[in-house]
Parts: sequence; C-alpha cells; structure tokens
Amino acid sequence: MTATEFDPQVTIDRYFAAMRQGSAAEADMMALFADDAVYIEPFSGSDDPAVGKDAVLARLRQGWEAPLPDLELDVHTIEITGTAATATWECRSPALPGPVPGVDRYEFDSSGLIARLEVTITPPA
Repeated sequence: MTATEFDPQVTIDRYFAAMRQGSAAEADMMALFADDAVYIEPFSGSDDPAVGKDAVLARLRQGWEAPLPDLELDVHTIEITGTAATATWECRSPALPGPVPGVDRYEFDSSGLIARLEVTITPPA
C-alpha cells in the first residue's frame, strides 16, 4: 500500500473483517501492521504493549487460542482525522455476561499501515 492509495476507512474495515475471522485471517491481519507497530489491548492481562509485528502477532495468537464462541462484532462509528482514527464497537458472545463496548484508537504510518493501535473496553452507556 502506498501513501497515495492509503484510505484509513479501508484499513479499518479490513482490520475488523480479519478480527471477525480470527486465526483464519492471520495473514490478512498482519498485512495491516507496520513492522514496528505498537499494540495495546486489555484482553491478554498484560500491562505492557506489544511492540513490533512479531509481538503483535504473538498477542493476537494468544487470544485466538481460546476464541469466544459465536462472536458478533459490530462497528458503530469510525472517525478519521488525518493519519489517526477512532472506532467504537460492541462485541457479543454467549460466553460474555452481556454486550461489551469498546474503542479502538489508530495511528497510521506514512504508508498507511497501523503504527499504533490502542484498544479499550468502555463501560456500558
């Protein structure tokens, strides 16, 4: 992907499509991240960010080892500002006590890859 082809909406749509597929979309997911990407998430229990593509992949694989059954993931909003974006989402699964809302904050590098992704779970409205 070159800077002239970069469309944050497309990248985010591809990210959520890969997330819904889990490990089956590993290659598609990793194609979205820069080599030195930073990934911060609440799911692994680690307070340390995953830094670098290999660490991001390891963190994602950790979650794919025990996927939520019948996961549904809906994206509610995507707000793009230059090379940054924020997406709000909600996931549901019979394994969860109820819908889980969250926010993703993206920063993209000059080639349009995800340079930083911070995922947070938000309290229900």
